[in-house]
Amino acid sequence: MSLHLMTLFTAHPAKLINLLALLLAFPGSWLLHATRRREQRAMANLQAQRQNSAGEEPTLDWATLRMNRFFYRFGFACMGLALLVSWISTQI
Repeated sequence: MSLHLMTLFTAHPAKLINLLALLLAFPGSWLLHATRRREQRAMANLQAQRQNSAGEEPTLDWATLRMNRFFYRFGFACMGLALLVSWISTQI
């Protein structure tokens, strides 16, 4: 099996490097999508709370905002790294 993988790598190195880029892009895109959906649900929940309460304005807490910001950065880093690896595979 390992001999088969070695011949595959020597015969088509760009395809395997592009596969690595795909494996990096998928979790990054999923993380960006999930974070955006979570953010939209939180905003919809805040709108519902604002309509129900007449007194104080509810806001998102700092921990949630920092977590969303971290997930956005990590997702975009994965996507950027996938783009870089994919670009490298075209240069081979």
